[in-house]
Amino acid sequence: MAGFGDPHTQPVDAAGLRLGIVGSRWHNDLVDHMINRAQAAAEACGVTDVITVRVAGSVELPVIAQALARKCDAVVALGVVIKGETQHFEYVCDAVTTGLTRVALDEGTPVAHGVLTVQSLGQARDRAGLEDSIEDKGWQSTVAVLDAALTLREVEKG
Repeated sequence: MAGFGDPHTQPVDAAGLRLGIVGSRWHNDLVDHMINRAQAAAEACGVTDVITVRVAGSVELPVIAQALARKCDAVVALGVVIKGETQHFEYVCDAVTTGLTRVALDEGTPVAHGVLTVQSLGQARDRAGLEDSIEDKGWQSTVAVLDAALTLREVEKG
């Protein structure tokens, strides 16, 4: 976290939009909480049509995000990847980021990258929206992607 530049994401009026949420099962306790926060953000934004699904790990997020992008106005992908002692961390982070970006561009549907890519469990806890967290990526990612979906609708109208 940079510690500055946070847009202090406030709920938007996204009533009538359909939201897809996909979360990984690695670090299940944190991702469960992030999903709950994403669902709370959707509710705060007036979204009542939410599809929530789970996958094994973060590498599987893009393909399910793509399936959701074909049915939803916006998608949130949530997960936690913690750096270990091998290069696997870099490969997973690159695959997830590239995959989610490709889904958004290929499908023309906003996809939020709410996957925590961190150096430690403590850093993940700081960003997971827990009571003592300094960030809430489940909430922030959801509001941001709903805002993007509304902006995309406006652009497509004009």
